[in-house]
Amino acid sequence: METAIAKKKTPVVQEDFLPLQGTDYVEFYVGNAKQAAHFYKSAFGFQSLAYSGPETGVKDKASYVVRQNKLTFVLTTPLVKDNKIAEHIFKHGDGVKFLALRVDDARDAWHQTTQRGGISFMEPQVLQDENGEVIMSGIHTYGDTVHLFIERKNYNGAFMPGYKKWETEYNPSSTGLEYVDHCVGNVGWNQMNKWVQFYEDVMGFRNILSFDDEDISTEYSALMSKVMSNGNGFVKFPINEPAEGKKKSQVEEYLDFYHGEGVQHVALATKNIVETVTALQNRGVEFLKVPTTYYDDLLERVGTIDEDVEPLKKLGVLVDRDDEGYLLQIFTKPVEDRPTLFFEIIQRKGAKSFGKGNFKALFEAIEREQALRGNL
Repeated sequence: METAIAKKKTPVVQEDFLPLQGTDYVEFYVGNAKQAAHFYKSAFGFQSLAYSGPETGVKDKASYVVRQNKLTFVLTTPLVKDNKIAEHIFKHGDGVKFLALRVDDARDAWHQTTQRGGISFMEPQVLQDENGEVIMSGIHTYGDTVHLFIERKNYNGAFMPGYKKWETEYNPSSTGLEYVDHCVGNVGWNQMNKWVQFYEDVMGFRNILSFDDEDISTEYSALMSKVMSNGNGFVKFPINEPAEGKKKSQVEEYLDFYHGEGVQHVALATKNIVETVTALQNRGVEFLKVPTTYYDDLLERVGTIDEDVEPLKKLGVLVDRDDEGYLLQIFTKPVEDRPTLFFEIIQRKGAKSFGKGNFKALFEAIEREQALRGNL
């Protein structure tokens, strides 16, 4: 087995044939979109934005769009049985279906990726209403996950044609979440390099960091991971696969309960992780906890940081440093009953990495939760 070393890759300078402006939105297929939208508003601080359903002429599904700063989530639920949304939820439970990427030219994005081997999900289509037009297209990626390309430079509406503005009396305050930092995908045994090649060949991404099973392991379990980034660094997709261990890894548990490959977690950026995590905890969001001994030698490990250690210790925030600065991060417990999707809250103070120094502490925290579920 080829050993991947957790070091930065030397960038290869090449023309970016798929320029991405960032994540446009993340769409979840869920069993009850109305309740899910309320959860993300109440617990995470999103605001009502747009709605699509029977009242807008859509008969087979309902979608609620919520937004916080540059973060947009779409919660979609089926209204009839025997459709693809219902089948997706029956198989996977609630989960991420679409990772929608903002582009300047959705037609070109589709042509560039499909001619390089991408399998089309949606040929370019134009959606129009009185507020202008949105052009969208899409390709398949791992599992049942899809990348949509969204071109909205000629649109001035709340979200996109087919949706109406969704106004509600209840709009809780923001928790300070800013934008999608990265999205992590879990793939099956020996599938990581296949999908690394997909992102390189089809989407023009490059592998900027790699971690092998020596980097990401505990006494019981391990995984391997490679971080894929687009040309400008606005979109990053780490890809995980299981590695051999004494017991079942978190990736194996995910694959078992999701019944296939899919998005493991979405990392949400904040400018003040202490304030954000405090607000999230006060609203009922549950986080993984590491032993307080993690903080005993924290400053020796990571050097001087701007934050006081005590609030980080109280909240369970992890810290790691790379050549360019440091980062602070914390992970929620799974947000559904199936131990699949969770969220990361991250604040970057210059660091471009993904918290390698925290892997062992994080994995042990996850294993404690797995043991409680009887899945370790």
